[in-house]
Amino acid sequence: MTSDLDQCAMRAQSHTAGWRCWSFKVNISMSIPGVTLYERIGGAEAVAGMVDRFYMKVIADPNLRPYFDHAALDKLQHMQVEFFSAALDGPIRYTGRPVIHAHHGLGITRQHFQLFVEHLFETLADYPLSEQDRYEIISRINTYSDDVLGSGSGPVE
Repeated sequence: MTSDLDQCAMRAQSHTAGWRCWSFKVNISMSIPGVTLYERIGGAEAVAGMVDRFYMKVIADPNLRPYFDHAALDKLQHMQVEFFSAALDGPIRYTGRPVIHAHHGLGITRQHFQLFVEHLFETLADYPLSEQDRYEIISRINTYSDDVLGSGSGPVE
């Protein structure tokens, strides 16, 4: 019996343009003019699946888990789906607090942020995304590092 990951790998080898992995459609495409990163990776369903898998890794990390011990995980996950969707040029608007305010006073260090990004990179590697799309996602999330670490200027109000 093959796992979902094995099935996805077999399909990837056949160069299928769009197929199901982990119960959501993933679209494999290069940068096409007029197509957003959000659309290239599979839209709402794909982002929700990736965020779910990503947060399983983050919460399992003993160095990061304490930051989530008292968090309402359902709400956090909903906000992260919004955040990632907006960051990837999706049609979903982020309705959460500004990143700098949401992370203020948590004592997040650069090492913690790096672990967070490493888990994101590992998660993205689980999906049949182009290397360019993976690095573009990481790059967009990295633009928030100063706000997460408390050294950014935050939103202009």
